[in-house]
Amino acid sequence: MTYSLGFDGGGTKTECVLLGPQGQIMARAVSGPSNPLRAGYEKAFASLNAAADAVLSAARIEARHVSTVGAGIAGAGSRRVLKRLMGFLVQTFPYADVHVTNDLEVALESAAGAGPGVVLVAGTGSAALGRSAEGHTARAGGHGPWVGDEGSSFDIGRRAVAAVARARDQLAPVTLLSEMIPEALECANWQVLIERIAEKPDEVFPRVFPLVLEAAQIGDPPANEILFTGALGLSQLAGSVVKRLQMQDADFVLAKSGGVFGHSQIFDSALDALLQSAAPRARVSLLTVPPAVGAARLAVRLCGAEARRAVHGAKA
Repeated sequence: MTYSLGFDGGGTKTECVLLGPQGQIMARAVSGPSNPLRAGYEKAFASLNAAADAVLSAARIEARHVSTVGAGIAGAGSRRVLKRLMGFLVQTFPYADVHVTNDLEVALESAAGAGPGVVLVAGTGSAALGRSAEGHTARAGGHGPWVGDEGSSFDIGRRAVAAVARARDQLAPVTLLSEMIPEALECANWQVLIERIAEKPDEVFPRVFPLVLEAAQIGDPPANEILFTGALGLSQLAGSVVKRLQMQDADFVLAKSGGVFGHSQIFDSALDALLQSAAPRARVSLLTVPPAVGAARLAVRLCGAEARRAVHGAKA
């Protein structure tokens, strides 16, 4: 009996799945963040361990029974980060073939398998990855919170706090967010909020995102403008990938994955309209197969391909 583990790790959470011999999901678990560039290696490794221990315990499986491990981790686009993640997982699962990549690739695997498609990922960060029918790939975004991550929960939360600051200085319209944000974050005053942002921005800005959705639903103009700006930024990431791969007139799946989607009709409708404008024949939808499952499947597929190449090489 062989089993496969799949990880999908980002700046907010890590999901792990255990697939059985027939590819069925046997257990799922969620733990803390595992993007080493934002959470640090110690916390990232602890999150990966916690999620793996939970699914193995739930299925009553030992680590030695795991034959393949696939991990899609935000930040693994860096060779240095990938090397350390690979070393940790190889040491943790010494009997398994391990494949580590970034979170975009496993989301694309979930959306399209080995076929053509585009995936737009937006959670704590944001990026897009696509593959054409000819096998060419292109990527946009994923540059981090200070220079990119358009339309992410971090970006939208940061823009919301900036809107409050401008309103306080009478440089922009009054917004409901001026009262909603300090109250929700239990900040006694503006200075406390600013100090908390300076200390731990990753723990503040993503928590502001749902407040922007709520304010927009009530009809707050600044909140609606922030959401449209976020949707426009995300559509531009996907549009760049589509254009570079010359898929404007192609029929393909364009899947959205991440925590910013599926919570606001205002935001989702604006984004979908913009995406359809960039790729009229694309089938735009939420990703239905969890990226962690894609990570496990990708590892199985790649390890299987390597085994076939080894057999053919031996015969030759």
